[in-house]
Amino acid sequence: MATTASLLLRDVRPYAGAATDILIENGRIARIATGIESPGVPVEEGRGEIVVPGLVEAHTHLDKNLLGLPWYVNEVGPNLLDKIDNERMNKKRLDIEPARQSARQAVRASVCGATQIRSHVDVDTEHGLWGIEGVMATRDAWRDIVDIELVAFPQSGLLRRPGTLEIMDAAMKAGCEVVGGLDPCGIDRDPKGHLDAIFGLCQHYGKPLDIHLHEPGEMGAFSLDLIIERTRALGMQGKVAISHAFCLGTPDPALVDPLIEAIAELDIAIVTTATASRPVPAVKRMLAAGIRIAAGSDGIRDTWNPYGNGDMLERAVLVGLRNNLRRDDEVRLALDTCTVEGAKLMEVADYGLAEGCAADLLILPGETLAEAVVNRSPHRRVLKRGRIVARDGVPLRPAP
Repeated sequence: MATTASLLLRDVRPYAGAATDILIENGRIARIATGIESPGVPVEEGRGEIVVPGLVEAHTHLDKNLLGLPWYVNEVGPNLLDKIDNERMNKKRLDIEPARQSARQAVRASVCGATQIRSHVDVDTEHGLWGIEGVMATRDAWRDIVDIELVAFPQSGLLRRPGTLEIMDAAMKAGCEVVGGLDPCGIDRDPKGHLDAIFGLCQHYGKPLDIHLHEPGEMGAFSLDLIIERTRALGMQGKVAISHAFCLGTPDPALVDPLIEAIAELDIAIVTTATASRPVPAVKRMLAAGIRIAAGSDGIRDTWNPYGNGDMLERAVLVGLRNNLRRDDEVRLALDTCTVEGAKLMEVADYGLAEGCAADLLILPGETLAEAVVNRSPHRRVLKRGRIVARDGVPLRPAP
């Protein structure tokens, strides 16, 4: 299937502004103006609807979902390790085949408007590269609808399960784009050893880092300070992301303010899922400090929780609710975490709604941008590199 296309979008409103036309040539935005004439180029009537850049799913786990499988009755214990161990032991029994399941979630996200996905993929001594190979197969087979970036993720721990580091190394050799990590104190109980290992992989392969940091309060602040220290010492400014970062939601300025200052100085990115169950980084506070803050769904419909649908417009609503973003301009900030901020995190060079950018676009009804976000109409048109890949909830080709 062709991966780029030429198309004239007639009568669309970028970010709910004035109506215009957008000419797409060879999968890129060639011209934005009113009254464009381009004989021989197919025309898609915009009907005055809103156009925004494609949505960005900046934190999910494509290899874990149970989409299309029998309902899973969740009776797992409350602790993080309970969920981790239960999932690892039951993947094969539940037939969570990574290639099939990741394709199902990728198509669902695409139908909702996502054109970029960063997926953390489990690496452990029990399943080896099974998840990595499966999601890589999806990345290659479905790149016409969405770009997928893989994070090699030691979900079961890195040092507490000897041999995992070697499999992480193999995952990076296989082509993962990002090194992952997890709770240096709370899971591995060896913060220096854990951070030495994952930063070492980053240095060896010249890749960025995206580390899960669920640790709360002072423990999280301690781990975060160590991450900051290594980022500065290794010259990795702009190449480190911290997912969740619950410690930054701690209502103690003496603890949080110095961390925010250092994060901004080193251009460390923050990724939030806007969960209701923990303190979370404040979006407006991060943006005001000049910090990139993206959003993601985390795991959806998996052995951890029954929630989530892969719709990043819904995630923008959850970001807005969790951060008390009520004004129309504040709703725009919530949408930004699911669009431009996610693209900054993933360093997508040609992302946006300007001439020369890749034509990864979402068209949806609404009078204003805030209305379009909160209504989350199913009547969306999704373009990937200038081709319409989903229309009104129907994908270009069905998921397996």
